[in-house]
Amino acid sequence: MSSFEERERGEEAKFAHDASLRFKAEARRNKHLAHWASNEMGVTEADAIANYVAEVIAADMTQAGPADVVRKIKADFDARNVDIDEKTIEAKVAEFDIKARSEVLAEA
Repeated sequence: MSSFEERERGEEAKFAHDASLRFKAEARRNKHLAHWASNEMGVTEADAIANYVAEVIAADMTQAGPADVVRKIKADFDARNVDIDEKTIEAKVAEFDIKARSEVLAEA
């Protein structure tokens, strides 16, 4: 195998590893976000929180970026008369993104 092929395989492996870490970090961010949102909505039942975490993670699969998650949580807040705006939710997304990335990197 030539050094070019070895380098190419190494780059492909790095790309796959980085993509896996990004996916894990986004899922972890959404989990933190769902727990925060559940708390803000007054949801305390463990099963309900677990279901909400799954809903938020699934909502993130519709399009790239966190906008779909922000819309989902904002709609849920509105349905429960929780007065938190999109800017606050976006700030929490950024906060939990940093937290999740550091957690995932620490585990890697």
